[in-house]
Amino acid sequence: MRFAVYEPPQARQGRVPALYYLAGLTCTEETFMIKAGAQRLAAELGLLLVAPDTSPRQPRLPGDDASWDFGLGAGFYVDATEAPWSAHYRLYSYVTRELPELVAANFPADRQRQGIFGHSMGGHGALVCALRNPDQYRSLSAFAPIAAPMQCPWGRKAFAGYLGADESAWPDYDASVLVATRPFHSPILVDQGTADKFLAEQLNPDVFADACRRSGQPFELRMHAGYDHGYWFIATFVEDHLRWHARQLGANIACPRMARHDV
Repeated sequence: MRFAVYEPPQARQGRVPALYYLAGLTCTEETFMIKAGAQRLAAELGLLLVAPDTSPRQPRLPGDDASWDFGLGAGFYVDATEAPWSAHYRLYSYVTRELPELVAANFPADRQRQGIFGHSMGGHGALVCALRNPDQYRSLSAFAPIAAPMQCPWGRKAFAGYLGADESAWPDYDASVLVATRPFHSPILVDQGTADKFLAEQLNPDVFADACRRSGQPFELRMHAGYDHGYWFIATFVEDHLRWHARQLGANIACPRMARHDV
């Protein structure tokens, strides 16, 4: 597995908070680093950014490129239990265990100050990783996450392929199911564009919002008129997310009030 790291200038003086970003379908470890424009603010706030790839690339598996929403570039941040995927597609364990160890061993990352966020499939991954490991992450947010994967075509296809037809294992990777019974210790921020073509069929932020209300989870869902699912949307609001995480992670620079950009 490949991953990308941005090291802020403050890292020259010691360990700094680490903010993990999980990308969406078809993306790689380069996508966020190239398209989001996050490095300038990460330098100001003293945040180390980490972005892993979205699936293993080697060894190649039969049919791993047969569709764009399963296999290569579409690991869905689960630990696969179905062959042949179970031997290599263990993204959940990679993100929550192996990757933080690699980063802490090779970069000046403070493992006591970790946050996580992501987009689409990666937003789903970030929500699941944090909800299942609240002691590991101090902050959590997402852009247009697949918020109820058991209720959408993308999620059901991925879960059936990686986890099998028995749906009893699926709730462990559904953020809306998880948050209903195990709320996160801190507020969750989600940004969603109203012109996102995947909103109605695939994303279901309303299902997640309802689960948060039922469990008492502090949650802010910001709906932005005219924004779609692409990286212009992320680049517009990434500053808000970095400042959101910096406040909760105790980053080196004081953060002003989060700006709103609703149109």
